Amino acid sequence: MDMCSMKLDTVLVLDFGGQYSHLIARRVREQGVYSEIVSCNITPKEMETINKRINVRGMILSGGPSSVYAEDAPKFDFKILNLGIPILGLCYGHQLIAHAFAGKVKRGTKREYGITYVTVDKPVGVLKDLSRNEKVWMSHGDVVYWLPEDFEVLAHTENCPIAAFRHKKTAIYCLQWHPEVVHTENGKKMLQNFVFDICKCRANWKPESFIEKGVQEIKRTVGDKKAIIALSGGIDSSTATILAARALKGNLTAVFVDHGFMREGEPEFVEDTFRNIGVKFVRINTQKEFLARLKGVVDPEDKRVIIGREFIRVFEEVARKSGAEYLIQGTIYPDRIESGIQKHSDKIKSHHNVAGLPTEIEFKGIIEPLRDLYKDEVRKIAEKLGLPKNIVWRQPFPGPGLAVRVVGEVTQEKIDIVRKADKIVSEEVEKSGLKDGLWQYFAVLTDTKTTGVKGDARVYGYTVAVRVVESREAMTASFAKIPYETLERISTRITNELSPVTRVVYDITHKPPATIEWE
Repeated sequence: MDMCSMKLDTVLVLDFGGQYSHLIARRVREQGVYSEIVSCNITPKEMETINKRINVRGMILSGGPSSVYAEDAPKFDFKILNLGIPILGLCYGHQLIAHAFAGKVKRGTKREYGITYVTVDKPVGVLKDLSRNEKVWMSHGDVVYWLPEDFEVLAHTENCPIAAFRHKKTAIYCLQWHPEVVHTENGKKMLQNFVFDICKCRANWKPESFIEKGVQEIKRTVGDKKAIIALSGGIDSSTATILAARALKGNLTAVFVDHGFMREGEPEFVEDTFRNIGVKFVRINTQKEFLARLKGVVDPEDKRVIIGREFIRVFEEVARKSGAEYLIQGTIYPDRIESGIQKHSDKIKSHHNVAGLPTEIEFKGIIEPLRDLYKDEVRKIAEKLGLPKNIVWRQPFPGPGLAVRVVGEVTQEKIDIVRKADKIVSEEVEKSGLKDGLWQYFAVLTDTKTTGVKGDARVYGYTVAVRVVESREAMTASFAKIPYETLERISTRITNELSPVTRVVYDITHKPPATIEWE
């Protein structure tokens, strides 16, 4: 199905600055229903315009970091409640709707963060077919504690008297918890109830239908001019490269910046792969320059900004030589939200290809054809485009590479250590047959030194952290409970084969509260 051939049934997500806004949209898309993120202050007039190209069947108000009583708290146009479109408020959205109808919201006596057990008082609407007790994910300090008579309470917890409610006459439902997060056990069922039973959506969205749209966008923007694409060899930039090559053919140059922070054998792998595909490929060796720029730099945000700046300078130099006017990047949704691009979003970390970019660049424009897609959606497109499986199912890898897997100052010695440790982690995980069930597995060189004993002598060496996670789209993740035997082999090999390392630890933190990468 071509996206342009029919109007897609759509659920809009009103973004109030929550880190899960895009995760909500992703969960809706998983049901085969299209979803878009829009500003929280969207007006009924703007809704009319949107409805000319898509069929808006429902709206979800996201969570956010604010309190409804804060002076700068994000608000929404109350008139959208009169459009007759079903609404689901989540977390901050839950509180905001209560507040909008003159309900009472106050600071809770005890903050709920993480796994919570909720008591379902009325299993109707969004909560249809759920159990009396449900395992959910909470992240809030304020609570709704009183509602006017037009509303009824659907669920509560020990610390939250109104954990879910609905309007008695209109299709407005609100949940204090996050059904979009995998830690909410039946979150998928809750969203299905809203999307299909309440909004009456048809499942008429497929990510593969995006291919032609992406190609046409690149053609329309670049025209007969030239462009370069930032190619790292990961799934995102590789997929963007194939799309761009279809659109621009000989007017595209793929630029691989070999900054010295790649995994073992990676530069050669990327070059061989794309030369065989037939893409015009340029490999730029800038290892000395990147390392020099990072000398003495400790803060991870500074690292990312410096690396982003250096990437752009390299691309500008290549563009001047080739006559390219446009830069294409493989930026996807999680990159954009973590970089705090929305007005009310908290920035988690700058991605070198988003917020790490300098404010002044020589390019006429930057094109991000995958900016509205998630990793697993990109993989589906990549398979459809015929990319090799070892690219499609390759582990995600940060743009700044191993530079953000060295905590603290980056030196050549530290890069060599973390690169070898990373190879050991990969070899042992894959040898154990665990690869297919995992999202990422890698090593981090911490800035902590500890005492050890090697050859009956005291040594004072580095601590390596091993990170192995399970995820579907990287917006949330769980640490993997891999066998102790595998961890033991990893630990033994790292400490035996890397003399500067005296200790290996395993990271058992979920995302949230942590991020997948350490920096």
